[in-house]
Amino acid sequence: MIKVLIIDDSAVVRQTMTEILTSDPEIEVTGTASDPIFAARKIKENRPDVITLDVEMPRMDGLTFLRRLNESGLPIPVVICSSKVEAGSENAAKAMAYGAVEMILKPQLGTKQFLLESKIRICDAVKAAYKSTAKLSKYISKSAALADFSSLTNPADSGNNFSGRTIQPKLSADVMLAPGAMHTLETTEKLIIIGASTGGTEALREVLETMPVDAPGIVIVQHMPEHFTTSFANRLNSLCKISVKEAADGDTVMRGQALIAPGNKHTLLKRSGARYYVEVKEGPLVSRHRPSVDVLFRSASHYAGKNAVGVIMTGMGDDGAKGMKEMHDAGAYTIAQDEDTCIVYGMPAEAVKLGGVDEIVPLQKITACALAAADRLSKKR
Repeated sequence: MIKVLIIDDSAVVRQTMTEILTSDPEIEVTGTASDPIFAARKIKENRPDVITLDVEMPRMDGLTFLRRLNESGLPIPVVICSSKVEAGSENAAKAMAYGAVEMILKPQLGTKQFLLESKIRICDAVKAAYKSTAKLSKYISKSAALADFSSLTNPADSGNNFSGRTIQPKLSADVMLAPGAMHTLETTEKLIIIGASTGGTEALREVLETMPVDAPGIVIVQHMPEHFTTSFANRLNSLCKISVKEAADGDTVMRGQALIAPGNKHTLLKRSGARYYVEVKEGPLVSRHRPSVDVLFRSASHYAGKNAVGVIMTGMGDDGAKGMKEMHDAGAYTIAQDEDTCIVYGMPAEAVKLGGVDEIVPLQKITACALAAADRLSKKR
């Protein structure tokens, strides 16, 4: 059983989250707390495997608590569940920097209904966070051994029943783009197409920071909620030699630039003559995600085929596995991140099982491998 502590100042949210999580046979809610001060006491009594954490709370905000938890050297993974990590939000960037494993954006109104409808996603986020525990130690400071929780709780600098509910079917990329009908005319331009989820924010930073200024055009789906991707892209743009931006409908895919699919919108690769561009559009959840890696990968198999290099990285679930197999079958060169460097070896493992992966490499070798593959594809013309 995965032991979860829920920290939220809303009694309704605590009750609803408890109902959601305990409905899953793999999860046990061992406690709830209305703020981090109470939470620290509960952690002393019964240390949880995963914490779900709100941001805006009395006595200490969630981000201060998350930072202190990270600095303490305690590998307790945290899922942020808050309405305060939204549009271009500095909070979202801080949560990622402080080590949040997943983030779920709550609406300002209708929170209880939103949580009920997001049951699968919330349970999956907790399971992904739990699987990340063994890998978190490499990202968490070892400078401070925690004798007690007093450093976590000093507030001075703190800035229903589901039995009748129907679970929605898990849709495939077919709802966005029919299979088949590949267009694989070779061009001089090669592309790199990347999909990632849990642990992907920092993994993508490592990959993109090492891309040269003349790198092939890159299109990325990173599972993130709406508005998170704007600040994420801006942060990467400030760190990388290449330019990084949130994709907008009709953007041209060009050398020296990475386009990141906006949260809550599917992003597809399209082609007009020799020009590659992206289509950003509404649509249902695919493989329980929007944006979906499967949708991007399938579109790449259709419109780029052997002109593309596909990369699947750390993440929970199987989104992207079928799409990568389609890219592989269309002549693309396909790469998966290896298990040792993944926070969660879910998506890459599923792609390998389907036989859609040409090469499995550690995170630090993905850039070199993708560039070499793009160069080989160019020489085959």
